[in-house]
Amino acid sequence: MDNLASWIATVATILAACLTASNLGSRITGYGFIIFTIGSIAWFTVGYLTGQPALVWTNVVMTLLNLFGVWRWLGRQAKLEEGGKAASAASEATPGEKLFPVSLLTSAPAHLGGEQKATCVDAMIGCASGRLAYVVVSQGGLAGVGETFRRVPWKLARIEEDRLLLSCDQDEFDRLEQLDRKEWPGR
Repeated sequence: MDNLASWIATVATILAACLTASNLGSRITGYGFIIFTIGSIAWFTVGYLTGQPALVWTNVVMTLLNLFGVWRWLGRQAKLEEGGKAASAASEATPGEKLFPVSLLTSAPAHLGGEQKATCVDAMIGCASGRLAYVVVSQGGLAGVGETFRRVPWKLARIEEDRLLLSCDQDEFDRLEQLDRKEWPGR
C-alpha cells in the first residue's frame, strides 16, 4: 500500500508543479493546487504507513496550504478574472471605448500581421495620467531562457479581444528597442 501511495504522491507532485509553474491562468493554477492536495494526502499516507512523523506533519501543513491555493486560484482569483471579463463584455453595449482588463495584458499574445510574434509581459503606465506609455513583449526563448524583450510604444499597439495587436511590419518590429530584462527606460 505504501508503495502505491508513494507513486501516486510522486506523480501528483510532479504534475502539480508543472501546472502551477507554467502560470497558464488562474484555473490551471487552481487545478494544480487540487493535484498538489492529492499529492500531499498521498505523502501523508506514506509517512503514516512507514512511521515517518516528520513526513506526516509536513504534509498535514502542505494539505492546508494547498487547500488555501485552491481557494485562492479557483475561488478568489478566478472570480476577479471573471469580473474583469464581464466588465469588458458589458462595455461593448455601452457608449464610449471598449474596456479591457489590465490583468490580462501581462500575458496577452502579441500579434503582427495576423500571426503571434511575441507575448506581452508587462506595461508601463503613467502615474498621473493613467495612460499606457509602452508595453514590453517577450519573443523566443524557452521557459524564460534566451528570450528577447522589446519595448513597444503604445502608439504601435492596441487591444482586440484578448490579444495585443501590433501596427507595424516585421522590419519595424525587429528594429524596436531591445531591453535588458532588469533595466527598462523611464519614458
